[in-house]
Amino acid sequence: MNIVIIDYNAGNIRSVDFALHRLNVRAEITNDHEKILSADKVIFPGVGEASTAMSYLREHNLDKLIRNLKQPVLGICIGLQLLCKSSEEGNTECIGVFDEKVVKFEPKPGFKIPQMGWNTIYNLKNGIFSSDIENEYVYYVHSFYAELGENTIATTNYVNEFSAALHRDNFYATQFHPEKSGSVGAKILENFLKLEQ
Repeated sequence: MNIVIIDYNAGNIRSVDFALHRLNVRAEITNDHEKILSADKVIFPGVGEASTAMSYLREHNLDKLIRNLKQPVLGICIGLQLLCKSSEEGNTECIGVFDEKVVKFEPKPGFKIPQMGWNTIYNLKNGIFSSDIENEYVYYVHSFYAELGENTIATTNYVNEFSAALHRDNFYATQFHPEKSGSVGAKILENFLKLEQ
């Protein structure tokens, strides 16, 4: 299987590669258009700031390339946010695969922002989630989140309910980090890798 991890100057890409290695899967980290287009599966991970990341994607024509991919694509963390319509972070217009908007957590007593640590996912709908993952814990690091919407396939509650994962057509995305979520995250990555084109 030909797996590509999109390299777009964002942080935390290597940890996804290491997680795939633990599953005995080899991936190539690249921003080469031809390699991305010819991949069986594409992973779009990262940690970073939305407006900076989108500037890089536009400068390298990766925004249009990603939007038009036909094979299964998995966005992770800022990858999910960049696949949404827009982000309040830097007042950024994003790729627009998902109609949901990305907003900043409102301060609330008893809640630290960013959310850093483990939280449960629930209301799982389909695709990359098997029924045994309902209410399991996954790992988060984020200050912004995608609102609930028609593409929401998993929910988490921190300050308020938000989209833990989104799905539309061949695009899947998680706000949490499956690569840092132990056996549950490994199962989610495996489920993604098993998806048919």
